[in-house]
Amino acid sequence: MKRRSFIQKTTLTSSALMIGGQLAFGKNTNTDVGHNFNLKYAPHLGMFRHHAGEDPIDQINFMADQGFTAFEDNGMMKRDLALQTKMGETLAKRNMTMGVFVVDKGGNMANTLAAGKKEYIDIFLDGCKKAVEVAKRVNAKWMTVVPGGFERNLPIGIQNANVIEALRRGADILEPHGLVMVLEPLSDSPDLHLRTSEQTYLICKSVNSPSCKILYDIYHMQKNEGHLIHNMDLTWDEIAYIQIGDNPGRNEPTTGEINYQNVFKWIYDKGFEGILGMEHGNSKPDKSGEQAVIDAYRKVDAFL
Repeated sequence: MKRRSFIQKTTLTSSALMIGGQLAFGKNTNTDVGHNFNLKYAPHLGMFRHHAGEDPIDQINFMADQGFTAFEDNGMMKRDLALQTKMGETLAKRNMTMGVFVVDKGGNMANTLAAGKKEYIDIFLDGCKKAVEVAKRVNAKWMTVVPGGFERNLPIGIQNANVIEALRRGADILEPHGLVMVLEPLSDSPDLHLRTSEQTYLICKSVNSPSCKILYDIYHMQKNEGHLIHNMDLTWDEIAYIQIGDNPGRNEPTTGEINYQNVFKWIYDKGFEGILGMEHGNSKPDKSGEQAVIDAYRKVDAFL
């Protein structure tokens, strides 16, 4: 066979296989697909629903078609068990890593571990036990924990000690399964007990378990403390998971004040192989807004 004919036939065959694979996996309306990202960015359900439709499986497949290699779902524990299983199977089929889901303890402000009350701790520990089963279904490793609000009638040192003791008991449940709760300091309310990377670092060191680490949410930490690269560097050995959102607005990178290309390059240079959860909204509506999110990540990921 002549070389020219061989190349033409090979090209046609490869194109047919590519198109067939895309049709088999889901509703993909974007012809520019399969970007090779440098980091594991993780979208969530609803972020691309105008392109992919309402079905969670179609949405996951659309994410994979765009080149995203991870996925996170805060509400996974509340989903139907059959859907959890199907989502886990789809992620495995598309070679995507499952990111965080939230340990159900009644809400960010509720059942505060800082109070040291048995009934609150029991709710948290029950959530950890149930989270183990969910993690098995979706092949997850990380789960988000928010300790709750301040217990204002107690000194801060006592509150911290109560949180540490509760988290140690939670870690005892998760550690045999190789699972990791990631503590998330938040900016949503001044009444939240956990608000800075410094405090979270202290608590993780005190719990002293591979199953208790930091979730560094760049949006929240920009609001609460700034100096992102400096503070990530100070707490780096306890950071297991990172989340994304620009400020102000909590939308995709390039819509606010954070120089995400520089931040992502620093994270990449640190050798981070974990997940960066896209826990933010879309700055624009409909398909154009969804495409803007994809374009923004391609832009800020171009740091090499």
